[in-house]
Amino acid sequence: MYILAPSILAADFKQLGQQVSDAANAGAEYIHIDVMDGAFVPSISFGMPVIKSIRGCTDKVFDVHMMVQEPGRYITDMKEAGADLICVHAEACTHLDRTINQIKEAGLKAGVALNPATPLSVLDCILSEVDMVLIMTVNPGFGGQKFIPYTLDKIRRLRAMCNERGLQTDIQVDGGVTSDNVKELMDAGANIFVAGSAVFGREVSESIGEFMKIFREYNA
Repeated sequence: MYILAPSILAADFKQLGQQVSDAANAGAEYIHIDVMDGAFVPSISFGMPVIKSIRGCTDKVFDVHMMVQEPGRYITDMKEAGADLICVHAEACTHLDRTINQIKEAGLKAGVALNPATPLSVLDCILSEVDMVLIMTVNPGFGGQKFIPYTLDKIRRLRAMCNERGLQTDIQVDGGVTSDNVKELMDAGANIFVAGSAVFGREVSESIGEFMKIFREYNA
């Protein structure tokens, strides 16, 4: 199943709730929420109060991408704010296994994110424990960046790892995803696509419609 996860980091914050509703109504199954702490990445975005405030706008999956040092400190708070899936960076966790277990014990889906230059080998011991792996196709912290070409092979190799182990793990990609390159990412093995400016940079229903059309044609 191919899923579009619009990133609200690119939304118009003056009408955030409406844009979340518009994205959900247009066919997005996930709402991607980037939480940045100004330490793991240079930018600061938003936290639990904003997530809680938009939870009532849709029942779609809240996919919380934590670009935060030691994210295990916030798992309970994120659950209470309305998260359904929490994705943490391997690079930001001193004890990744413990953090993944915290997420699962909270009753949420667990994901691990890897920066572009982080090797897949860090997943060797944890891959079977996670629901999703997020391959960053740009360096995290800022929206609107260009897709890094070598990450495409990284997606292929990750899908091969999953297949070799008999795993149906979701592979999410984040960074520079557009309707022009999404088919190439699907061919590589990704199935969840984070898109920010490609969705919210123009009419939401139109941009999401383009992705949905590609998904349908790919499955035909």
